Amino acid sequence: MKTRAAVLWGRGEDWRIEEIDLDPPKQHEVLVKWVVAGMCHSDEHLRASDMGAPEADRQAAGRPPLFPLIGGHEGGGIVLDVGPGVESLQAGDHVAASFFPVCGRCKMCVTGQSNLCDLGAATFAPGQISDGTSRHHLNGEDISFMAKVGTFSEQSVVNEASLVKVDPDLPLAAVALVSCGVTTGWGSAVYRAEVKPGETVVVVGIGGVGINAVQGARMAGARTIVAVDPVEFKQKAALDLGATHAAGSMEDALPLVTDLTRGQMADAVILTPGVMYGDLMKGALALTGKGGTCVVTAVAPQAQTECSINLFELAMWQKEVRGVIFGAGNPRFDIPNLLALYKAGQLKLDELVTRTYRLDQINQGYQDMLDGLNIRGVIVFD
Repeated sequence: MKTRAAVLWGRGEDWRIEEIDLDPPKQHEVLVKWVVAGMCHSDEHLRASDMGAPEADRQAAGRPPLFPLIGGHEGGGIVLDVGPGVESLQAGDHVAASFFPVCGRCKMCVTGQSNLCDLGAATFAPGQISDGTSRHHLNGEDISFMAKVGTFSEQSVVNEASLVKVDPDLPLAAVALVSCGVTTGWGSAVYRAEVKPGETVVVVGIGGVGINAVQGARMAGARTIVAVDPVEFKQKAALDLGATHAAGSMEDALPLVTDLTRGQMADAVILTPGVMYGDLMKGALALTGKGGTCVVTAVAPQAQTECSINLFELAMWQKEVRGVIFGAGNPRFDIPNLLALYKAGQLKLDELVTRTYRLDQINQGYQDMLDGLNIRGVIVFD
């Protein structure tokens, strides 16, 4: 069958809408019709060379080229067909994409860290995670797909390990957002920063991830939440969704947090800027108090190997720096759980979507994100 998809042909290039050929699902695979796809910054990281090994390094290592590649890893869709051996899904089911597959058998899965499942090693490998062969083709050649879900395609063949069944009465835009950005931000506060009632939290960068770190901190009971972003409308959005104060930069936030805490500083600082650079650590740790935690959530360029940390204060103030992916969440638990909180009115999702786009408007959507015009943009296929 044929379907349309947004394809990236190389670093720094625009997305191009292509008609691709799609094979039927094989063992443990599912044919999904994507209804809504979230425009997460991670796809832009791939385009801008912040994520994935450089092509020269791949070639030197004897690895196949990454491009062309179907984008998209946030999505809400409907199962159209299932292949042999699929047990968890059937045609008609509504699903969320899980950009990290969950095998349920590896060490990380069985020790409660399924966001680090060993199957994730195949995220940028060619073909399906089951056997490495491809179901997606363009001009007679195999084509890769982002995080093994490829939600920037009208339809895609996905392993059932990369899909989570959700209630059919949920808006698929909400489902798409929870499949990555919401869970990543919320979990960064609740799971990785371990925010407790009455604490002070600083969130640096109020985009699709940071706004949900604000929501997570609020739901965890933080007394003071300072949202840091240079864009005023993002500061306002954070205040609307639970932040108590806002600042345009970490430099501006420093005297504010000093005053609010009487010099004790923040219990948790969560870093969610558009791109993470090492020099941001200095300001973040200056905002972090004794015994506090600095959570690094944002994606940094893979070549970024140095950062600014006062090692004396790190040790003598017993501060902690933690990395995190997917908010340290479990896709099969946290995606349905956060959607249940949304249905109960405790988690705001509809308010996150600033603009919607058609598939052929994808380049405009990402430019709007880079220009600071959106909290979240989503692609609506129908």
